[in-house]
Amino acid sequence: MNIHEYQAKELLRKFGVAVPNGKVAYTVDEAVQAANELGGPIWVVKSQIHAGGRGAGRFKGGDPEKGGVRLAKSIDDVRTDAKAMLGQVLVTKQTGPDGKEVKRLYIEEGCDIARELYLSLLIDRATSQVTIMASTEGGMEIEEVAEATPEKIIKVAIDPATGIAPFHCRKIAFGLGLEGGQVKSATKFLTAMYKAFVEMDASMVEVNPLVVTGAGEVIALDAKMNFDDNALFRHSDVSDMRDEDEEDPAELEAAKHELNYIKLDGSIGCMVNGAGLAMATMDIIKLKGGEPANFLDVGGGATTERVTKAFKIILSDANVEGILVNIFGGIMRCDVIAEGVVAAAREVSLHVPLVVRLEGTNVERGKEIMAESGLPIISADNLEDAAEKVVAAVKEAS
Repeated sequence: MNIHEYQAKELLRKFGVAVPNGKVAYTVDEAVQAANELGGPIWVVKSQIHAGGRGAGRFKGGDPEKGGVRLAKSIDDVRTDAKAMLGQVLVTKQTGPDGKEVKRLYIEEGCDIARELYLSLLIDRATSQVTIMASTEGGMEIEEVAEATPEKIIKVAIDPATGIAPFHCRKIAFGLGLEGGQVKSATKFLTAMYKAFVEMDASMVEVNPLVVTGAGEVIALDAKMNFDDNALFRHSDVSDMRDEDEEDPAELEAAKHELNYIKLDGSIGCMVNGAGLAMATMDIIKLKGGEPANFLDVGGGATTERVTKAFKIILSDANVEGILVNIFGGIMRCDVIAEGVVAAAREVSLHVPLVVRLEGTNVERGKEIMAESGLPIISADNLEDAAEKVVAAVKEAS
C-alpha cells in the first residue's frame, strides 16, 4: 500500500524524523489559508499523487515550463499555482501518458538547502536484513545513479536482531561527506527513520532529496512510504490513509474478491493459481516472445464465482489480446476452474484467443466441461505448449 507525501511525513514526524512544516489543501482557499498559517516568506506548492518525478512532470494543457512542484514567493503565487494544479492531470515518468488528476496539494514552508542527498530504507531479501541506501546524488532517480555512477551509492545492512547502532549511522554520514554537527543530526535522523520503518511494518521508505540545511540540520524534503499489506491489520491509522482514487480500479475490484491482481503492460492475460506458478507463467510467456498483461493469482480455494470475476477483470484491460489460464489443481479443483472459465467466457462474449492448461485434481472432468461448452477454447498439454499456443494465437489474430 502506498500513501501520499504529506501522510508519510506525518507518520515520520511522530517518530522524531525531521521534516519541514506543511499543510494539506483540497481547494485553492485552503492552500492560501495554509500558506498564511505557515508564514513565509517562501512556500512550496506540491501536487499529491502516488507517483515520483512530480517536479519534472508536466500538466496536460498546462504551462510546459512548470511542473507539479513549484516555489511560491508570495501568497498570490500560492493562489495562482493552486488554481493551475488542482483538478488538472499531471504526467510524470511513473504515471505513464495518461497521468493522474491532482486532487490535493501540500503547502510546505521553504527550506534553506545547502546540499541534496538521497536516502532510502528497504528490505533486502537476499540478506533478510533492512538495508539503508544513500547517495550524494540527491534529487536524481536512484536507478540512473546506479547505472551511471554505482560507486556513489552507499549500502549498509542492519541485522534485525540487533537493530540500528551509531556505527551504522556514522558509516552513512561519513560516506555522504557529512562533518561536525551534521553527523550528529544524521545519526538522530537515521535512528528515528529506522524505528519508524520497523514499527510501521514498512516495505520501503525513500527520502529524495534528503537535504542538509545551511544550519547543518538533516531534513527529509520529500518522503515516500510503502507498506506490507499483510501487516495493515496492525496499523489502522495507516489503513485509513488509503486513497483509492490513486489505485488501479481493476486491482481494487480484485482485492474485494480476494484475488491477487497486478496490471502490467503486455497483451497476454494470465490467470494462475499460486504466486510462484504465476511468475513462472509470465516468464515462459516472455521466453516464447509474448508479454504478460497482468499477474493474477486466484489462490488455492477459489470458487466458480471468483474465477468468473477474475476472468472479467482480465478482459477489462483493453490491451489484452489473448488469455492463458494455467492451473495446477491441488486444493483448487480443475473442474471448478473449467466451470468458471466457461461461465465467464459466455457472460462477456469472449473475443480473444483463450488457451487453457489444466493439470491435477479432476483434470479430465475439467477438460470435458470445456470441450462440451462449444466455445473456441484451445487446450494445452503442458506449460510450454500453452505459452507457445497463446503467443502464436495472439500473433495470428493481430
